[in-house]
Amino acid sequence: VQLQASGGGLVQAGGSLRLSCAASGSYVMGWFRQAPGKEREFVAGISGSGGTTYYADSSVKGRFTISRDNAKNTVYLQMNSLKPEDTAVYYCSAARKLLYGSRWYLEDEYNYWGQGTQVTVSS
Repeated sequence: VQLQASGGGLVQAGGSLRLSCAASGSYVMGWFRQAPGKEREFVAGISGSGGTTYYADSSVKGRFTISRDNAKNTVYLQMNSLKPEDTAVYYCSAARKLLYGSRWYLEDEYNYWGQGTQVTVSS
């Protein structure tokens, strides 16, 4: 499975970006991010059908939306009301099985990873 993330860039605080991840197959998909000097962290996940979504507690809920278009083999992360603390390299990942609860957060649950795309939010 090859994953290709795109859509990152430089945006002012309060702005929006939409990240895309091209992925073949209806895998469970997740977005993670890694800020400078910090560990990679879970952002959002979506089931293969798109019927189940899961978001990291508080930090992005209500501002970020994950979705997918299986006809286009693409998963999206719509990011609104961006803050400087959202600055990070964003990674998409794929898991072969449906995840529940805290398992969404665990990198080991994901079998495939794409290269990252840089998101920089200026204040």
